[in-house]
Amino acid sequence: AGRKRQRYVEKDGKCNVQHGNVRETYRYLTDIFTTLVDLKWRFSLLIFILAYALTWLFFGLIWWVIAYSRGDLEHLGDHSWTPCVNNLNGFVSAFLFSIETETTIGYGHRVITEKCPEGIVLLLLQAILGSMVNAFMVGCMFVKISQPNKRAETLVFSSHAVVSLRDDRLCLMFRVGDLRDSHIVEASIRAKLIQSKQTQEGEFIPLDQTDLSVGFETGDDRLFLVSPLIISHEIDERSPFWDVSRGQLERDDFEIVVILEGMVEAT
Repeated sequence: AGRKRQRYVEKDGKCNVQHGNVRETYRYLTDIFTTLVDLKWRFSLLIFILAYALTWLFFGLIWWVIAYSRGDLEHLGDHSWTPCVNNLNGFVSAFLFSIETETTIGYGHRVITEKCPEGIVLLLLQAILGSMVNAFMVGCMFVKISQPNKRAETLVFSSHAVVSLRDDRLCLMFRVGDLRDSHIVEASIRAKLIQSKQTQEGEFIPLDQTDLSVGFETGDDRLFLVSPLIISHEIDERSPFWDVSRGQLERDDFEIVVILEGMVEAT
């Protein structure tokens, strides 16, 4: 009982698995949305800031190039000259105009004129691209904030599982409860036995997964989790523990992973 065992899944639900020698890293970029959501908060915030800052800088540079190529910067103060953007006198003002355009602030000091067709096209492109950046980044932040990691901390499992008689049948039992008043809708529970095994042909299968029945046939795996419930696995002929003695149970290396799924009614 005092042996130190390396867990497959930690008590907080994190899988103790590290992926090494991954060569096809481009697959992460094909699903960039999920990749950004899975990043740590500090990297997500950094990408969030860079996405907006680089977009503003990029379009600010283009606005400055348009003003420079048209000669607007050479006619500052010339009221007879119609520039592409009024009151744009350098890169800093072009950068500020880019921010005002993409964020639709519209201070009214710098404004595009109708004598600049290339500026009108650029204005449309920046408005469309800015909406796409907003939708993508705000969507990432919303999904990351609404992840169930913190909600799972208010789900409490019993510290120990017990094997005992229940209605004259030997059962493996543990308890689960929800601390919050907001209920989990359509909650279901599953249990997996993680254990290495060797087949009859001599093949060694590390971390083999076997289902433990917790009421799938009778529908008892669908929980109405209002008050703490006792989850029971009957050790019968179909159970992987049927031929396991008490002494073997203490010696064997295995792990039981319990998975509780559902939807929070509040969100």
